[in-house]
Amino acid sequence: MYYADNAPPPPEPPVRGRLWRVLGWVSAVLSVVLVAGSLTAYGFWRRLDGQIHRENVDGRLGENRPAKLNNSLNILLMGSDSRAGENARYGEEAGQRSDTTILLHISPGGESAIGVSFPRDSMVRMPPCEKKNGGTVPAQFGMINAAFSNAGPACTWRTIESLTKIHIDHYVEVDFAGFKRVVDALDGVEICVPKRIDDPKAELHLKRGRQVVHGDQALGYVRTRYVLGDGSDLDRIKRQQEFMASVVKKATDKGMLTDPGRTYAFLSAAAKSIKTDDKLTLSVMQKLAGSLRGMSAGKVRFVTVPVQAFPQDKNRVQFDQALAEPLFKAIREDNKVPEPAPAPVAAQDKPKPLPPAQVRVGVYNASGIGGLAQRTAGQLTERGFTVVKVGNSKKRYARTRILYGTGAERQAARLAIAVPGHPPRPWASAKPGYVYLVIGGDGADLRGDQKVPKITGEIRADRDICAQT
Repeated sequence: MYYADNAPPPPEPPVRGRLWRVLGWVSAVLSVVLVAGSLTAYGFWRRLDGQIHRENVDGRLGENRPAKLNNSLNILLMGSDSRAGENARYGEEAGQRSDTTILLHISPGGESAIGVSFPRDSMVRMPPCEKKNGGTVPAQFGMINAAFSNAGPACTWRTIESLTKIHIDHYVEVDFAGFKRVVDALDGVEICVPKRIDDPKAELHLKRGRQVVHGDQALGYVRTRYVLGDGSDLDRIKRQQEFMASVVKKATDKGMLTDPGRTYAFLSAAAKSIKTDDKLTLSVMQKLAGSLRGMSAGKVRFVTVPVQAFPQDKNRVQFDQALAEPLFKAIREDNKVPEPAPAPVAAQDKPKPLPPAQVRVGVYNASGIGGLAQRTAGQLTERGFTVVKVGNSKKRYARTRILYGTGAERQAARLAIAVPGHPPRPWASAKPGYVYLVIGGDGADLRGDQKVPKITGEIRADRDICAQT
């Protein structure tokens, strides 16, 4: 839980500034990484690469970054409200902010993707950040979108890493005009509206039901707030995630992927609209595209970080850590770790691993870290193990141990698969048939072979857009 410092939070932006908030443009980036796989046969990469603006942010990410635990790819997606150039028609605003922050997580091997939205009204602790042109913004407590206005994409990158402990590989920033270009390059995107809309502020007029929207209409649809839903930012995030899902579905359509002209037009529109870090090079994009060739809309989903009301201000929220941390942990550890190679034995003599339900295990905390046994026991229960006891050891141990009683050798071996790095040992004092996990100072990390869990309210890119309308 977060608590406010003595310093007051940053002031609320003017009402006019709220009207432009956009999530939909992020779908441009999601679609780029999915569609790009089809371009490997067409040789257009270099022309596309020259259209992308890049920036070096390495020196501003800090030294104590989260470790890279696997071969997944995490891309931070941000929207800019800059009114420069083509964006001038949307009014005047000093500086620029990002009211949309999404972490795009692509599983190892490109098997699936998940876009995690961070609500702009989330009250969080932000680390100190270095500005692009010198100077440092001190650590502070406030709305998460303040990080971008304080010190640009690098500060948002550093803030998300500090909150989630997820290693981020790259960032992509998109603006209003870029969003419209991408939608038009797709020849429009299908939406489903529950009622007729007439919103002069968003320049939006739509009929009820299923329909296709293009540039300005699409931008107005993702900008509007008060004529649809309950007017909350969370409700709008859900609607905009639905829009992103429709973009992904359209971009991965077979007709799109088999038409080199349409594919190039789409990617060229996106390339002209984005800014990235300088490590997202041509070779990295080509490698990413190759790994995503088998990706389909059904393997892409969108979720929002679980939040709860912020006690000091009913108009703000804070992360619900009990629900958010399992999501962050699953993304951090999303990897399929191979089973340890068994000793060579005759095929008929090789025993199959026991089902977890047949393993009766007691979990004891010998690390001195409060609550560790209970958390680990919960994780084992989720994976099907029969936890019979949870407690604290009177002694402290530096290393974790797996001990077993008479007749429980196979049960201990099965537990060792789930908690690797701790060879099982017999224990004369153990109860026959039981296994004991004694957690020492080195912890008891379970294998990272679980998929990112389903989240309440998540949206899949292959769903029927009118099913819930």
